Amino acid sequence: MTASHPVYSATHRHDVRELDSALRDAAPVPFWIDDLPTGEAAPRLREDATADLLVIGGGFAGLWTALQAKEPNPGRDVLLIEARTLGWAASGRNGGFCEASLTHGGANARMRFEDELAAIREVERDNFTGLLGTLDRYRMQVEFEQTGVLQTAVEEHHVAELRAAATPETPLLTGEALARYTRAPVHRAGLLKRDGYALLHPARLVQELRRVCVELGVRIHEATPALALRRDGDGVTVQVPGGAIRARRVALASNGFRSLLPRLRLLTLPVYDYALMTEPLTAAQLEEIGWTGRHGITDSGRQFHYARKSADDRILWGGFDAVYHPGGRVRDEHDQRPETFRRLADHFLTTFPALAGVRFTHSWGGMIDMSTRLVASQGTALGGRVAYSLGYTGLGVAATRFGAATMLDLLEGSDTARTRLRLATGLPIPIPPEPFATPIVQTIRGAVARADERGRPGPLLTTLERFGIGFDS
Repeated sequence: MTASHPVYSATHRHDVRELDSALRDAAPVPFWIDDLPTGEAAPRLREDATADLLVIGGGFAGLWTALQAKEPNPGRDVLLIEARTLGWAASGRNGGFCEASLTHGGANARMRFEDELAAIREVERDNFTGLLGTLDRYRMQVEFEQTGVLQTAVEEHHVAELRAAATPETPLLTGEALARYTRAPVHRAGLLKRDGYALLHPARLVQELRRVCVELGVRIHEATPALALRRDGDGVTVQVPGGAIRARRVALASNGFRSLLPRLRLLTLPVYDYALMTEPLTAAQLEEIGWTGRHGITDSGRQFHYARKSADDRILWGGFDAVYHPGGRVRDEHDQRPETFRRLADHFLTTFPALAGVRFTHSWGGMIDMSTRLVASQGTALGGRVAYSLGYTGLGVAATRFGAATMLDLLEGSDTARTRLRLATGLPIPIPPEPFATPIVQTIRGAVARADERGRPGPLLTTLERFGIGFDS
């Protein structure tokens, strides 16, 4: 296929009736959450409370903050509150790709953090090693697999990009070498990345982080939204529906949801990502498509797809569309988007035509807090009494542990390898508010689509990148 006729586009290659048939019985819930038995909810906070550290947000970032605050200091009084249930948002909806990288890829790292790359690589290694150590120390059952990720080329210009990125340790795979990992007809070449790449069950990670936090003595309250916060002497008071919480320090881990700190509200954009999960596949079906290993698969487009297997050999297929809903509102109804599900099903069948007739059992979406620099930012407010972490841009499975540790450093006023990095404490360029955000995002999305078609970024994206503004699906 030529650059003017890309493999993946918004136009369907398959009959809509075929796509709708494959999607007909898909449950409108995240597979990962549906895969777990319903546990007992933590109680709602119904009275005033105090804490040494109050953590707001019960996803990965909040749970890692509570765990890392309590583990070295058992006497510290740590309270975590969550507006709904732990892990219900991005932490329970993502693909479960766990990467050591904190920089959203090598190109983004070189463009923004060239002068601190060596220090970044060191903290990345420390963070990933620390994550592995925590999983092992507490025997956390999260279906963790260090099987690597195959990055594929689906267009000719992707082959050149992968060839330039290949190393003796990660050689370019083509022909029979590639066929050992995929026989999808759209895959022209690939790089199998092993070091610092893993897969896990994200909802089980939430479940296990919760278990460990409770064992360490963290108090957890679900169905307890934080309504407002204010400085209160040498601490902070946070209003909740049942009263008020007075804490010496507060860690804000609400990420893409409307921040309690107004100055942070233009630093991220709530962009929705969508995914499908197939029914369990047979060994013969997996052999037919050449995917007999346990590695994940991504492609190299700016509008890229990600795919991986579940423990029972379903295929999760997500990505491509990155949807900003006008007004920037985060709403439950945005979690379902039939247009995108059809597109994903169409691209799935384009990639794996041998799987025609396979049904999807789950279809869901969720909000990603996208930052213009594509990496998370940490900082403080209210005279150092409050720390925040936000902007993970879809790569928070391992990076949230680093963000949590950085928040704790900042709250203690510690000078560490983390806090010295612009990567960790720099801020992205703010995103204009509505009514400007919607037309700006639509324009940039069009430029991203054209870049994938042409194999080069074009003047708009080139200019934005020159000013430190990045966009990716």
